[in-house]
Amino acid sequence: MPEQLSLLLPVWAGDRPDFLTEAFRSSVDGQTRRPDQVVIVRDGPVGDALDARIAELAATSPVPVDVVALERNVGLGPALDAGLAACRHDVVARMDADDISLPHRFAVQMPIIESGVDIVGSGLLEFGAHPDDVVGTRTPPTDPRDIRVRARFADPFNHPTVVYRRDLVRSVGGYTDFALMEDYLLWAKMIVAGARVANVAEPLVKYRVGAGAYARRGGLRQLRAEVSIQRRFRALGFTTRAQFVRNVAVRGGYRLVPERLRRVAYRAVIATYRR
Repeated sequence: MPEQLSLLLPVWAGDRPDFLTEAFRSSVDGQTRRPDQVVIVRDGPVGDALDARIAELAATSPVPVDVVALERNVGLGPALDAGLAACRHDVVARMDADDISLPHRFAVQMPIIESGVDIVGSGLLEFGAHPDDVVGTRTPPTDPRDIRVRARFADPFNHPTVVYRRDLVRSVGGYTDFALMEDYLLWAKMIVAGARVANVAEPLVKYRVGAGAYARRGGLRQLRAEVSIQRRFRALGFTTRAQFVRNVAVRGGYRLVPERLRRVAYRAVIATYRR
């Protein structure tokens, strides 16, 4: 029997009104199977133009929209947890405010969820200056066993593509405030809890790659976050001691190499790409 779907879309002051419009319209108006509710989380104050655009999208949407307005910027993890509390349906799809969903995204993912899966992601197309400027295709593992094995070393899901069961997400504690890697930690907790996992190799989302994307994946702040999450994985029993040492050495080292080498390493080792 078909289930209903909530779309969870966080927005903050750094987002652009035109990009938000593309993200919203592609994930709602343009879908062959539309969500039944949209939850926009306004993560702290935003400019007048963005605020007006949120109001316009809510007023003209073909499906109900709930806007969760947070008084201050709390960060992605807590903002998503606040949005999950406002979702009316157990099945929730994630979307970022600067990406684009392909028209058949939910028509592909929802039957997989309805078959008994707890979380399903997909491949994505990275684009640069405009949506047709595709610079890479990120393809996740699709076999459930491969997803669980991959998760011990690298994020097995492309976060902006996932659809999941809200009740399971909330039962493991939600995203929490784990800056930079809140999604990866959530997947680990879900897998430890026995989540039924799936991915679709087909790209169902176009992911905007802005300037400085690879610079932001490096530096001491990212290194500290990397070491912290590896410690959390070890404490959860998600990784072995040997895997912990490997991950800190490889993934930690990746955070410290020059940006040019980081780009190559990310595409070759950390994420899975094909042209």
